[in-house]
Amino acid sequence: MGSFGTITLRIGTRASPLALAQAQDAAARLEQLSEGAIRTELVTFTTTGDRLTTERLINAGGKGLFTRELDRALDEGEIHLGVHSLKDVPSRLPDSHEFVAFPERADPREGFLSPHATKLEDLPKGAVLGTASLRREAQTRRARPDLEIVPFRGNVQTRMKKLEAGEAAATYLAMAGLARLGIPEMATPISLEDMLSAPCQGIVACTARMGELPNVALAALQAMTHAPSRQAALAERAFLTTLDGSCRTPIAAHLFHLEGGGARFLGEVLRPDGAETWRSERLLAPGFGDEALQQVGIAAGEEIRSAAGGTLPAFEDDA
Repeated sequence: MGSFGTITLRIGTRASPLALAQAQDAAARLEQLSEGAIRTELVTFTTTGDRLTTERLINAGGKGLFTRELDRALDEGEIHLGVHSLKDVPSRLPDSHEFVAFPERADPREGFLSPHATKLEDLPKGAVLGTASLRREAQTRRARPDLEIVPFRGNVQTRMKKLEAGEAAATYLAMAGLARLGIPEMATPISLEDMLSAPCQGIVACTARMGELPNVALAALQAMTHAPSRQAALAERAFLTTLDGSCRTPIAAHLFHLEGGGARFLGEVLRPDGAETWRSERLLAPGFGDEALQQVGIAAGEEIRSAAGGTLPAFEDDA
């Protein structure tokens, strides 16, 4: 990567408005925390996932579609740092890559958007709901098996335009994304107990190649890391990895931090039609460390896999 000289960090990000907002926030924090020792430069990428506006992710390669171009840019020295929505990052990083920062988690809840209703229960029978998320689809089928569900892909703005055009009566968007775009009032938040979110929803993560960042950058990234958000990332990704989570299986998880210093982990796997749900709930005593966080995710994943008969339910490719 060469000499940093006055420390200019090239930060890679997807080019969508939401991804840019996340990267700009991370860049501003790094410059502030380094007290001027770091200057940042954003490098934008249109990923394979961004180019998919109608097809399901499972039909085109899954989660890595949103990170592949940034991973390659890291390997080739085009960028020093990648900024990602952690829920889009595959459960295993490429060799020689590592997480170097976890800024504070945003609102992890789902947001319900509809010009006809303020919550899912109020949609008329047989209404059309748009989502490309298999987890959201399964959770919706569990709650409202009467609804018609159609694929809704694209960034936040694209999906909102589809809703306005009447392509569906309702859709979901992550509250974290809406908040980062400054429009949280566009949706009604759904409690995590009613609709458990994707593992790591609302968490932004920074990645880099091992051993290639200077100490001043590492120090600023460490200062930017929010401990509870990092803890949630460890537990929720351990759960996902244990289940070998792909975009074919509806998986949800969240680490709840409790008063007094403990935590509660809740993981969930659903049948694609929403007809059956497997859940695992576990508690962490105050003073837990990284190993305990990973073990709670692993144990919850193993419990669910066993309860499901050893093989997780999965969506088939579209015909």
